[in-house]
Amino acid sequence: MGQRNHLHHIKSASQPLIQESFPLNEHPAMVQISYSQLDIHNESDIKALQTLISVDLSEPYSIYVYKFFLNQWPNLCYIARDAETSQVIGTIVSKLEPHKGTRSRGYIGMLAVKTAYRGQGIAKKLVRLSIEEMIKSGADEVMLETEVVNAAAIRLYENMGFLRSKRLFRYYMNQHDAFRLILPLTERSVVRSTFLEPLKDPADAGKLKDDMDLLTANLSTSSF
Repeated sequence: MGQRNHLHHIKSASQPLIQESFPLNEHPAMVQISYSQLDIHNESDIKALQTLISVDLSEPYSIYVYKFFLNQWPNLCYIARDAETSQVIGTIVSKLEPHKGTRSRGYIGMLAVKTAYRGQGIAKKLVRLSIEEMIKSGADEVMLETEVVNAAAIRLYENMGFLRSKRLFRYYMNQHDAFRLILPLTERSVVRSTFLEPLKDPADAGKLKDDMDLLTANLSTSSF
């Protein structure tokens, strides 16, 4: 991955954009969750983001991969925080670039939610926030890859409108296959090759614990 000559530093929001309340499975009391764009100057949040992602994702990433995303597209990178403890409990890292000179493509590179907070729709909220920001910036489509065995992720993304475009064999370092999924946003995106049929039963893609927040949109350096 070559170093970019021009980094676009976009001032990100320091205040939570949205707050939600829900009961955690392990805690009967209501918990406030806040969402905000990542502040690239907050080193503690960036370290928390790295730790959270390293637990969930199947690919190891260096600090340079994080900086590639965070320095150029901080407006597309969000964190979810336990408002009571200020702990970072979820994150999404994305980018937006021209694709083949014909359209603007958003890319969800990393998505993770802390185990104790899963099953509450946090990942879905993070995805929506990032996509909404991409739309504001003129995205024609959004792309991601996820492991073929990650049935929960496939089900969630297809319910949000994503379509499987292809299967990538032995895509990850663990030799697992991946599905590439694309969310068309404009006519520029739909003028393309045909998509795969949606899975009638997501369990056919592989067995995985049925948790809607076990989402891993894995990043491959080949996408740069």
